Amino acid sequence: MSTTPSTIATGSQEATQRVVLQGVSWQTYKALLAELGDNRGSRLAYSNGVLEITMPSDRHETNTKLLERMIETLTEELDTPIKGFRSTTLNREDLQSGTEPDSCYYIQNIERIQGRTVDLLTDPPPDLVLEVDITSPSTRKLSIYGQLGIPEIWRYTRQGVQILQLKSGTYIPCDHSPTFPLISGVVTSFCNRQKIWMILL
Repeated sequence: MSTTPSTIATGSQEATQRVVLQGVSWQTYKALLAELGDNRGSRLAYSNGVLEITMPSDRHETNTKLLERMIETLTEELDTPIKGFRSTTLNREDLQSGTEPDSCYYIQNIERIQGRTVDLLTDPPPDLVLEVDITSPSTRKLSIYGQLGIPEIWRYTRQGVQILQLKSGTYIPCDHSPTFPLISGVVTSFCNRQKIWMILL
């Protein structure tokens, strides 16, 4: 097993720390998930022997909460039922892939997963995933999301919120959210620790 550290200014509120391990078996990945448990700050992404462990920064977590607030406000105003999961584990053993999004939601498919544990072998994937990329890209996770069939991703970067839609196995930027057609795709988004302003078309 080889290790590739990709840490940025350890301990900084701005920095997301990341380590990539090569040659990790699916069994080892599952054992690590079980050992770490649910109450932890790290997030794991696994695909065909490559394990990425990420420790989100304080700023990363703050922006994730702001995006979640945006989604919750939208669904409340539109009177849309929603079920959210914060950093839940999405696994497909048959694909040898799994990851933990910053946040994810069932909206269109909410009735298909209500009241029970989600199993991606038989259940649909979340309709919407949120990813915050401030200091390092989530390229590896995007590939895994594509394998899992996540139809839509809202990706926050320093430039704004980018809306990505899965088409033919690839994520492409789109002008409007498939889930919320009134929301424009990275047209403008200003974010600070108190609020997010968006342009609605």
